[in-house]
Amino acid sequence: MSPVWYAAGLGVRRGWTELRQTFTTGQDVFGYALWTVLVMVPLFLAGDDPLKGAGISAGAFMLPSLLGMTLAFTGMTTTAQLLATEREDGTLLRAKAVPHGMVGHLVGKIVMVSGTALVSMALPFAAGVFLVDGVARQGGGALLTLVWVIPLGLLATLPIGAVIGSLVSSPRTVGLLMLPVMGLVVVSGIYFPLSELPEWLQTVAQIFPVYWLGLGLRAALLPSEAVAAEIGASWQHLETAGVLGAWAVAGLLLAPSVLRRMARRESGAAMAERRQKAMQRVG
Repeated sequence: MSPVWYAAGLGVRRGWTELRQTFTTGQDVFGYALWTVLVMVPLFLAGDDPLKGAGISAGAFMLPSLLGMTLAFTGMTTTAQLLATEREDGTLLRAKAVPHGMVGHLVGKIVMVSGTALVSMALPFAAGVFLVDGVARQGGGALLTLVWVIPLGLLATLPIGAVIGSLVSSPRTVGLLMLPVMGLVVVSGIYFPLSELPEWLQTVAQIFPVYWLGLGLRAALLPSEAVAAEIGASWQHLETAGVLGAWAVAGLLLAPSVLRRMARRESGAAMAERRQKAMQRVG
């Protein structure tokens, strides 16, 4: 086995170990529970109010949309936050000092963040199906759609988070950069059909992966008549695969070069400088 593949295998095991640790860490368990509650709030407020012309309730429309938002937001934010934090505390510098250490480290983070995203989706989904009617009753066709939408969604969002985490100067900056992402969520058809927005906002939303993740999960989990609420009364499977695939390809082409550039710039002097600035902010 080549050294790179061996390092990648170690990364998989490390990522799985870190993921399991999240279920025994009080802060992480609280985060999962809190996110589930936050997702349930709009579903509870929407209740069984019918969605005009779609044959489903507003809550049923929101549940898969919120799951798509969770996948996108976790993939981008968690990856960016982890990279920025571990660059500041020296973890990446230590990984760089080991042969192929960066490969194993990044593979571990991919496994960990992917697992975190799936758990963050699964818990609200399990609770939501009891709160709203008409979701997840589509049989095998729904499962087939989930099989390609979720992995493609991760491929579309994880590299974005890696690029952001490589470019920002500190973990605090990540929070500020996520504010535009939250604005994008509002206009991405998560809480109401995108067809209700002006055409120019529809165009903006359809450029980014958040809308397409929500659409893909709605196509998988909602009854066929719910398509009436979508743009053009279509689930747009080909367009969903195309846009998410384009983001995945662009991210996979850009992220490695940005990560290599970040790794080359890491040094003990750079880490000491960041630590000194952090101490000055605290002081």
